[in-house]
Amino acid sequence: MTAGAHDVPVVVIGAGLAGLWAALNLAPRRVVLLAGGPGHRTSSSSWAQGGIAAALGPDDDPEAHAADTLAAGAGLADPGVVRALTDAAPKEVRRLFDAGVPFERDADGGWVLSREAAHGHARIARVGGDRAGAAIVAALGAAVRERGAHIELRRGVRAGGLEVDGNGRCVGVRSVDEQGNRRRIPARAVVLATGGIGGLYAVTTNPSANQGQGVAWAARLGARIRDAEFVQFHPTAMKLGVTPAPLATEALRGEGAVLVDRAGRRFMLAVHPDAELAPRDVVARAVYRKDLEDGAWLDARSIGADFPERFPTVYDACRRSGLDPRDTPIPVAPAAHYHMGGIAASLDGATDVAGLYAIGEVACTGVHGANRLASNSLLETVVMTSRLAERLRDMPTPSRTTDARALQGTDLPDAALEVLRAAMQRGAGVERNADGLAGLIEDIDRLEQHYGSADALLAARSIAETASARTETRGAHARSDFSAANESAHHSTWRAGAAAPPGDGVSWVRPGPASDPTSNPTSDPTLEPVR
Repeated sequence: MTAGAHDVPVVVIGAGLAGLWAALNLAPRRVVLLAGGPGHRTSSSSWAQGGIAAALGPDDDPEAHAADTLAAGAGLADPGVVRALTDAAPKEVRRLFDAGVPFERDADGGWVLSREAAHGHARIARVGGDRAGAAIVAALGAAVRERGAHIELRRGVRAGGLEVDGNGRCVGVRSVDEQGNRRRIPARAVVLATGGIGGLYAVTTNPSANQGQGVAWAARLGARIRDAEFVQFHPTAMKLGVTPAPLATEALRGEGAVLVDRAGRRFMLAVHPDAELAPRDVVARAVYRKDLEDGAWLDARSIGADFPERFPTVYDACRRSGLDPRDTPIPVAPAAHYHMGGIAASLDGATDVAGLYAIGEVACTGVHGANRLASNSLLETVVMTSRLAERLRDMPTPSRTTDARALQGTDLPDAALEVLRAAMQRGAGVERNADGLAGLIEDIDRLEQHYGSADALLAARSIAETASARTETRGAHARSDFSAANESAHHSTWRAGAAAPPGDGVSWVRPGPASDPTSNPTSDPTLEPVR
């Protein structure tokens, strides 16, 4: 592709909620949107069931929403960023509604809201009971087709790496189409909307293609990766013999479903005062341990005969496996679900690297801390994309460069990827320990020796090394050999390609994968104090 300096586009990588909303909000600036494979295969947004959190009810307010978010974050959520998020939430949900998202409203025009774990109020705006993600992506996809004259949507085209100039500025993308043809796309700015890392795990609710590619690309350019060890495991993925694991939305527990053992006895009552509505990390560990003992089930029979109408996605998944949740409890186990860590970014998506922005799950803004509050993920995404659009709308045209070079890794072969997924599940799962994490890092080392600098291996290394460095249990990071939280809360920072400055905590430097054939970088996890 060639373009004059005046026509250099913003390149957005990923066509889930983050990518679609960003592309729409960037009008009239020219956007190239790389959609990768068929939408639902690569977008976690489409699979989100619960909805989007916002203080829309008459007895709720952004301050209460912020307080719940900070409590869930276990000392690592940034109060200023959280309050900016919750203050913007009602306006952004209304903007989505105006864009065509069919959120449920009552006969008087009020919002139909549900409650999920660790929320003090019913504040989850939903669509079709448990179809919020799919409905939002469908509505925004339609808006792109109808109003996106400024958007060039490239289906079947994915990114394979980023380009950087001699000043360290991100200036383009290397793309790959379905026939394997590779091209370079010059960019005014590059926006990563690539989603999370669930595909690095053997048991996940995410599309298998989500392997932390965005984290790896940004790390090769020198961006900080923050709090990579914090991986949220959804407590109630359904054990139905399907991969990825279908999700039993948390809204079921908000509507009265309970967790039981093989004998039908509730077990969360003895674990936490809020029982099934305790924070996700608490419920996930309890379900994990019960599943190891003799299995765990979600008893949703109290939902009643209208279960298919109220929770159609869950009902359809159960019926495809021959189970009727109206009369039979659903077998469940935790599954890798959401990455609280990611590329260190401000709430408008800016990263350490000039010209490179990260939005949605691939970014770490400080909103989620150590444990994401349910349904704050879609909210963070829409708030970030709106702020990003404001930042980029008046961005000047960059000077043309002739010294751009690509920093890119490789894809792991399927067999090697399965080895990595199994190793991640064992070593960096719901509960971790020193021996398991050391074994995982050795497995990554061996795979790198054989397959080189693969994106999945670099992303997995960021999680394994920061999890090994964090010798405490905090939020979603549970160490069986360090069961208590440290007295002070610290963020972790990990870099590939250069040594990170030491923080107040554990710090070391070890050999890491090469980002290009001429370099010999290191990776360096540190722990830095909360500001």
